[in-house]
Amino acid sequence: MNKKFHFIFILLFSCFQLAAQQKLSSKATVSVVTCGQGNELYSAFGHSAFRVYDPFLKLDKIYNYGTFDFNKPNFYLNFVKGKLIYQLSTTRFGYFLQEYNYENRWVKLQKLNLNEEDTQAVFDFLENNAKPENSSYQYDFFYDNCSTKIEEVIKTVLKDKVTFNNNHITSNKSHRDLIADYTSEKFKWGKFGIDLALGSVIDKEATAAEYKFLPDYIFRGFNNATINVDGKENPLVEADITVLKEKKQPIPFSITQPFIVFLVIALFFIFKTYQNYTTDKRSKWVDFLLYFITGLIGVVVLLLWFATSHTATYKNFNFLWAFAPNLVIAFFMFKPVLAKWLANYNKLLLILLAIQAILWILKVQVFNLAIIPIMAMLFIRYSYLIVKHK
Repeated sequence: MNKKFHFIFILLFSCFQLAAQQKLSSKATVSVVTCGQGNELYSAFGHSAFRVYDPFLKLDKIYNYGTFDFNKPNFYLNFVKGKLIYQLSTTRFGYFLQEYNYENRWVKLQKLNLNEEDTQAVFDFLENNAKPENSSYQYDFFYDNCSTKIEEVIKTVLKDKVTFNNNHITSNKSHRDLIADYTSEKFKWGKFGIDLALGSVIDKEATAAEYKFLPDYIFRGFNNATINVDGKENPLVEADITVLKEKKQPIPFSITQPFIVFLVIALFFIFKTYQNYTTDKRSKWVDFLLYFITGLIGVVVLLLWFATSHTATYKNFNFLWAFAPNLVIAFFMFKPVLAKWLANYNKLLLILLAIQAILWILKVQVFNLAIIPIMAMLFIRYSYLIVKHK
């Protein structure tokens, strides 16, 4: 019985080894797959993947570095802490297209100009990388994602044979500018959340290579890359094929976009402040809400800065208006007579708002426009409390 079991085990193992070392035919091709924007924030920036196609072997496979598992232990905690693990997964190209057709997203292929040896080398690398023991990697939105992996794989496998010159990038944008290109129109609340959570580190001018966290720029980068064939520089992309087209849909105007919502809220609280000033009666609940909410947001901002591994949440000066100590001060605002030291505290808050405005003007950090009404509201309320104390 044991001998029979060992024989079957060895036979199966040998079969797996043969499959892992599968030899592609001369008709096999490797393509870079680029997909358009979706309707959810997580799909706002598009997607990149590899396709290996061999008509002789009836092989048509997608290699996708953009997958993650919600069921992994502590998934949400790791996500918040910036320790999100992504995997390289594989699927049939037909299934992949069905999903993107359903989501009304365009899909383009860039067939790479590779010889048989290089095609086999890329295939072998991807197959090995897709093994369970090799498939996981530490995800970073800007520096290690489904898009950056595409160029990384080609450079790793083909080394100096391929040149990415990046001379097609002529703009001088920051990471925040690049994000805004994809979120300003369609994902206004998503953009507000991003601008609130990410710090001044993303306001520095991005290098040409750093544009490639976005699939569109990987697409352009490959179209401008070259490969050395027998001492001659040839285009890396042999053919550019549109597989799916999206049906253009107008973006509806929404009255609930962040600027309008916060403007209405700010006008309401400014009106209450005016009432309080003219009647000499302070609405304690107004102060509690403003201090408590800004303090709570400030705590989250500081936790993202100091308590996570996210590379983009450092040096976030949103804490200047969302001042964490306000969370404690809020409970002092219920007292009918405010303590004398609160006048100096509110003066400090006004100074912080002024510093934030200066940092914004100098573009040390570019804040979301929706916080203009918030800053105006806070400035007026803090000023009122200082005057009332006098």
